[in-house]
Amino acid sequence: MGAELDEPRLEQLERAIAVLRVFDAEHPRLTVSEVAQLTDTTRASARRILLTFKALGLMRSDGRHFSLTPRILELGWNYFASLGVDEIAKPQMRDLVDKVDESCSMATLDLPDIVYIARVHTKRIMTIGGGIGSRLPAHATASGLVLLGMLGDDELDEYLTAPLERYTPHTTTDPEQLKTVITTARARGWALNDQALEIGLRGIAVPVHDRSGVGVAALSVSSNSARTTLEDLRERCLPALQETARSISAGLSRGDAREGLA
Repeated sequence: MGAELDEPRLEQLERAIAVLRVFDAEHPRLTVSEVAQLTDTTRASARRILLTFKALGLMRSDGRHFSLTPRILELGWNYFASLGVDEIAKPQMRDLVDKVDESCSMATLDLPDIVYIARVHTKRIMTIGGGIGSRLPAHATASGLVLLGMLGDDELDEYLTAPLERYTPHTTTDPEQLKTVITTARARGWALNDQALEIGLRGIAVPVHDRSGVGVAALSVSSNSARTTLEDLRERCLPALQETARSISAGLSRGDAREGLA
């Protein structure tokens, strides 16, 4: 790992990626000066990068402000396609939603958050939103607890050194307590979240494995606490969730997915 970090890097490419990442919900339209400030680069460098992206069709400009175009989705879609999510996971997630009548999501870990790579909703309106690519704090979600359990001990300990935000009275923020929760979830193969992120939101998650048996994603079911008890999640939803996760893992193991997760 150290040798890889010592290899020469393309600083201009790093700056270009940094420019792409500053465009988000809070910054949908930015001037050259704003991009330069947010990416800590020169105005000339920011301008060259933005004009290059515009020439590639990834940006548009009204003469002053720049913004992303839908073509940027092609970059993200290549990643999702490589996971086999649409081909393997999504149909089985739909079957699971039909079976348990609860929303289902698949997520991967990008510390300190989880990132959704697939979601299938019920017709009920849930208070927690977010689509593909949206992020939630790992320590406050069932999927996050499962994914954190996939980390090595040193990685997990390093993660636990950072301050953890309390979202509700149910959020575990003490590092030792959270480590116990994570290691327990790792040992039993599933994690339960009871309103740790948002009052009224409950969820349960299990791991998804690649062809070598390594955990690469988490599959979860979420519901409203006013309608679904913790026992219901464990007794009714968990068996179906585990069966679906095994089926998705088997699909990846057969090599049906392109190189990515598998």
